[in-house]
Amino acid sequence: MYAIVNIKDKQFKLIENKYVYIPHISTNVGEEILLNQVVLFYKEGTVFLGNPFLEKINVKIKILQHIKGKKIIIFKKKRRKGYKVKNGFRPLFSKIKIISFLEKK
Repeated sequence: MYAIVNIKDKQFKLIENKYVYIPHISTNVGEEILLNQVVLFYKEGTVFLGNPFLEKINVKIKILQHIKGKKIIIFKKKRRKGYKVKNGFRPLFSKIKIISFLEKK
């Protein structure tokens, strides 16, 4: 049983009791959230597709921690002009655990 969920305009495959790193969600650590933008849901050999989302299925997640990713370097250069700029940043991620899939009847 798994679901493909839209989180901040990116799609993630979520499996129950697994951990996933997603783009930073601005909620406190330890809180539980319901995700309602489920695109696809697979259970016992049957596939449910949303148009664009499934309305009867939610995913309950728990936020475990907020972390920074590896440094990403941005280097800009214009040849023969002496122009060079080097910048970098570390993106923020949230580590989540998928608790359960909730089906409404």
